[in-house]
Amino acid sequence: MSELKWYVVRAVSGQERKVKVYLDNEIIRMGLTDYIPQVLIPSEKVYEMRNGKKRVREKNFFPGYVLISADINHGEVQHTINNILGVIGFLGSNDAGGSSKVPVSLRQGEVNRILGKVEEVDEFEAKLDTPFIIGETVKVMDGPFSGFTGAVEEIFEERKKLNVMVKIFGRNTPVELNYVQVEKTE
Repeated sequence: MSELKWYVVRAVSGQERKVKVYLDNEIIRMGLTDYIPQVLIPSEKVYEMRNGKKRVREKNFFPGYVLISADINHGEVQHTINNILGVIGFLGSNDAGGSSKVPVSLRQGEVNRILGKVEEVDEFEAKLDTPFIIGETVKVMDGPFSGFTGAVEEIFEERKKLNVMVKIFGRNTPVELNYVQVEKTE
């Protein structure tokens, strides 16, 4: 019976998705799906405001790393993973007296925490990646005050809202807005 454990593989930063695709293809080609059942890039969805449009993108929790559930003791598994384009090597390899580096697997607690974080993000709505600072100037991109600029007066992190002081007809007026309704001004 195979002994599956989770390992962290270092990849060229920014190439994690390519490494996952190459790994998935190679695993299928070599018939190693029983020994490497899962390749994972822990990520979350984040909202960004760009040019007044709300965009969703994937943000990696651990840039430069890919998680792999594998049975390293099976013949070709470690060799196959190490020879994928973009893979630097296993994280935490301990040198067992010289020539062969044996990868160190993650502890079950670490795996549960990482996988729990990934599942938690799937359950909740995506987070907004642009935290605001009191006093910062923002431009209103959506709603009845679209086009106005103002200064952030209060931040309600748990509700994802801001109080922005907007000048309307020469008077400062506080306006409560969602994070996605405003964009930082450069």
